[in-house]
Amino acid sequence: MNRKIKILSVSGGIRPTSSNALLVKEIQKWAPENVEISIYQGLATLPAFDDGPASETVNDWIRQLTEADGVLICSPEYAFGVPGALKNAIEWTVRSGELVNKPLALITAASSGDKAHAAWLQIFSAISSDIPPGGALLIPFIKTKFNEKGEVSDVAIKEAILKTVQALIQCIEQKASAADE
Repeated sequence: MNRKIKILSVSGGIRPTSSNALLVKEIQKWAPENVEISIYQGLATLPAFDDGPASETVNDWIRQLTEADGVLICSPEYAFGVPGALKNAIEWTVRSGELVNKPLALITAASSGDKAHAAWLQIFSAISSDIPPGGALLIPFIKTKFNEKGEVSDVAIKEAILKTVQALIQCIEQKASAADE
């Protein structure tokens, strides 16, 4: 690619101080020079999904997804499942198809997270998102992975996150290369 790769990151935790919100901010700081990672800020403002006309906030969500070369989802687990606000956002894409064949990485970061992680993998498979090998990561006990400044302090976890993001970047580059041929 002759331009910067654009990745839209989405935190499923809507509080600015949630572990997933902190995580997407950290990942944004770690982006390689040829990658621009933006953070979607409108999750809490999206209306509940329905099959009526899309609102301005939904259109903005769809536009940001469309403009991104890939998507990075960071999700908590709530009551052994996926968070409602993030699931709602994904539901808005089912009709319009922005995540079909879109390179996507999934990081589930929670106290446990295994049930939400499995559910997300099933959801993204159902809507045909392209999660590359190495593009899904489960981080249990997430609150123990940050220091008092909100930075990832666990070296092994940081390396695993970087590998997950790199898998997403490689998937984007491969798709761009195939499209150029």
